[in-house]
Parts: sequence; structure tokens; C-alpha cells
Amino acid sequence: MNLLSSARIMKHIFQYRLHWNERDTHYQYKIPGSPKFMGPRDAVKLIKDKETVIVCGIGGNQRNSILSWALREVFEETHHPQNLTLITAAGLGGRGKVPGTLEEWAVEGLVSEVICSHFETYRAIMEMAEEGKLAVHCIPLGIMAALVKAAVKGEQSVTSTTGVGTFCDPRVDCGSEVFIPKRYSPDINNRFSKGLITVDGDKLRYQMPKIDVAMINAPAADAEGNIYIENCSTICESKEAALAAKRNGGKVIVNIGKLIEKKPDQIFLTADQVEAIVYYPETEQTCSRRHDDPMLCLTDHFEGDVESGLETVRLMNKLGGITPKRSKSQMCIAEECADLMQRYVAPKSYVNIGIGLPELICDTLQKKGLLSNYTLFTEGGVIGGVPAPGMFFGAAVKPDKITSSPEVFELANERLEATVLGFLQIDSEGNVNASKRGEGALNYVGPGGFIDLSCAAKTVFFVGAWMAKGEVHTSHGVTEIKKRGIPKFVDKVEQITFSGQQALKAGQNVFYITDVGTFKLTNEGMTLIKIREGIDLQKDILDYSPMKIIVPH
Repeated sequence: MNLLSSARIMKHIFQYRLHWNERDTHYQYKIPGSPKFMGPRDAVKLIKDKETVIVCGIGGNQRNSILSWALREVFEETHHPQNLTLITAAGLGGRGKVPGTLEEWAVEGLVSEVICSHFETYRAIMEMAEEGKLAVHCIPLGIMAALVKAAVKGEQSVTSTTGVGTFCDPRVDCGSEVFIPKRYSPDINNRFSKGLITVDGDKLRYQMPKIDVAMINAPAADAEGNIYIENCSTICESKEAALAAKRNGGKVIVNIGKLIEKKPDQIFLTADQVEAIVYYPETEQTCSRRHDDPMLCLTDHFEGDVESGLETVRLMNKLGGITPKRSKSQMCIAEECADLMQRYVAPKSYVNIGIGLPELICDTLQKKGLLSNYTLFTEGGVIGGVPAPGMFFGAAVKPDKITSSPEVFELANERLEATVLGFLQIDSEGNVNASKRGEGALNYVGPGGFIDLSCAAKTVFFVGAWMAKGEVHTSHGVTEIKKRGIPKFVDKVEQITFSGQQALKAGQNVFYITDVGTFKLTNEGMTLIKIREGIDLQKDILDYSPMKIIVPH
């Protein structure tokens, strides 16, 4: 990237941060003869007390900022709507820092129940859960996508083997009920008395309340009220959510950023499928970029090269303070994972790569010229290209196709060859905790699509550090532990997000790649198959870790 391009991006981010909390919730744009077009305040007033509202999007993509601000202001002025159930399949929060996210809904009395798959970005909402002011249910992302699709047909539940043996399984742990205040009664919103997950034979039955309101961010509408998605970065479960709300006699509210001429062959939602259209020029395609000036590198018709798009995304993440500095030891983890992928994953296979350290595997594969060997996809419904890191998570640079979240998880269940995921803890049975950092709501992360993807893949690669808060240095191929930290490989994990026992039953290949060595799950247990040069087997691994380790002779 040349200096001028970098300077433009730096200026853009500076201006965005300077103005990111500015809004005009009284903004009105109406079209004569078309009552569907209205201001954000009028749109959110369509939402009634105790209704179930689904908001679509993932990461920094598809944020309905003006609607979230308007809803908060209207509630603070009128105390309505109150006791809403908020369904948001993926994370759409701002970590307590970024304004205009779903954290604007974190006002006591506005929301009484949240159903989601991933909570790390919802700091304000989880603070309310910590204080007992709302109930939190957790359902895996892929299952939530399937539930929304099922709701289009009027069905309120799906059955699946996904999640069996994990915390979702009521026989193992809490099921969906992550945080339920003692004073909370499911009858407040007429919810299910036994949580949203029950045992159904050798499967789990997942349930979700009927959707009353679907809130969607889309690029554009025409004067008749038809909705378009050209130049979107994700669509997630937007169409399914809208159709589910309509089936229930509910409402569809669409926040758009552009007005265009009618294009009959490109209509995403027809005018009769929408109750309210809020045109607001500042509406974003993705984090910091408006629909009328989108990041084309995240669209399915980008004509530039992948590297230029990645440079843009990386620089924006760096300027936003999102990009962590990677160590040589972490680079070695990525190298080892890439090597194992070459051995165990056939070319042209579908592969999913998670957020955090797994993103480094993308960089490594690209540098080795191996990225084109695989078709990558994201939980947001984006197939092909390179998954976008950081605040753009869910989108991809130069994707081949942008489809719905339900469709991409169906693809995963049928054809996913491998997935690369991070972890918090791993134990003697090969179980993985990737959802619970510690006690309390603020330490609850949630699985996102982790459970769905780790259950679906034929081969699973877990990548991460051997210890927390330790120091592991690698230089000239030699690894040394400079400071001992807290073991991440333990006898029993705090919460099971991946079941080693179920993986063995399913015949999956499971690898655990760390900065001191690599393990493989076998019928005998956690088997050490590789140790890094410089690491002492007895002192650094066997004596240090509480996990039971099998060392082949």
C-alpha cells in the first residue's frame, strides 16, 4: 500500500472516531404516497411491550445504529416498549466502547431477555445480567440460524446432535440458561419453563420464541419500498428473519443507506414484506463505512486483488487498536497448523477459520501460497476469499459469494472438511472450553459458531498458548519458557464447549497445537505427537500440566 492510500485511511478513521457518536434520531425522509418510509423514532414506536425482536448482523457488519439510538431515546422518554426479548444470533456489541451498537439496548426495563450465541462484545448487556436485571440464554450460532429458517415455516424448534456432550446439553451443564436472575420468571414474556434446550432421544431439541419484529440493515431501497443488498458485506439471516416475522403477523423494519431506481431482478425483499423503511445517509455497510461509500473489497464483485484488500482491512484494524502484536511463538503455532492442514485436508476442501489466533493461519497459508488450495467461509454467510479479521469479522476480502447464515451452516454440516479454532482451556479427555473465561457474566464469552463448526468438521485444529499469562520465546527455532503462567491444559475444563468423547465417537481427527508442542486426541487420551526444540518434556510439560498426557514410546 502506498503512502497516499495509507494517509487516506488514517484520515478516514480519525474522522470516524471524531464523529462516531453523532446522530439525528429526528431525521425524516418520506416519499409522497409511500407510508413505509419514516423516521427512526416512528419506526421503533411500532415495537410493542413484551415483543420478540431479532436484529441481524455480525461483528461490525450490518449495524442498525440509528434505530438502536432511537429505541433507547424513545424508551427513556416514554418507558415503552418494555420487557422486550432480544434475539441476536451473532455478536453486535461494542465492548462498552463503540457507540451505536446493540449495547444501546442495555437500559433497565427495555430488555428483559437476550438470546444470542456470543457475548464478548456485549459488555453493557452482560453488566445488566451480572446485576440480575435481565436473563441471558445461549444457543450455538448455527442452531440459531436453523431456528430462524425453521420459523419461516412456522416451526419453533429443531433437533440436532450438535451440542450433545457440551454445556448446551442439560445432562451436562446449564443448557441455554447461562444467567437467569433469581427474581426472573419465564412467564414474564411467556417463555419456555425449562430453558430453550431439552433432550430429545440421542439429540437435543432447541427452541426459540416467535419473532414479532425483524430489524435489518440493508444497503438500499427504491421508491416503492423494495429492498436491495448490492454492495453488502454480509446478509446473515436477514431474509429468513423478515419472512419469519411476516408469518407470525409481525413487522419488518429496514434501515437503509441509499435510495436507488427499481431493479426488478435484484429485489431482496419486496415492498409488501416490509412495514417500515428508515433511510438514513450515515447507515453503515460495515464498521466506519457507509452504504453510499462501501468497502468494495468486502463485496462479491470486487475487481482488485486480495492483497490490496487485506492491506486496507489490516490497517483499519491497526488504527482501531484491534490488531494484537503476534509473537514468534505464535507464528510457529500457525506454521505447524498450516503443515498439518497440508497433510490432513485435501485441496479444494471447505475450511472454516475462527477469530483471534486462528486468523494468523490465513496469513501463513497466504504467504506459503496455499490459501487457494481451500475454499474458506465465514459464519456470516460469506463463501470464498479471505475471512476479514478484527472488527470486520464475518465478512471476507474478495469473496466468491455472499449468502445467508442458514445456508452456510447447512453447507458446513454437509461438506466442512476442517476448522481452525482457538481455546481457553483443554482437559484430559480432549474437552475444550472456549466459552467461559471465569465466573460471572462479564467473563462469559459464549461459543458463537464454535460448537456447530467443531461438530461438523472431519478434522479440527485447536490453536493456542500452552499457558495463560506466561512468557514463551522462540528464537532460531528454539523455544524457551521464560516465565511460567497459569496452565490452560487442565484435568477438567470449567465448561465443555467441545466434547472429546463425542469427537471420538464421530471419528473426527482432533489436534491441539501449542507453542510447546502438539497433541492429538486418541482413544488412549491426549497424546503428545510433537515437542518443540528447546522444551523439556518432563519439566515443561509433564510436571507442569495437570492434564493426563500420553507419551508414545
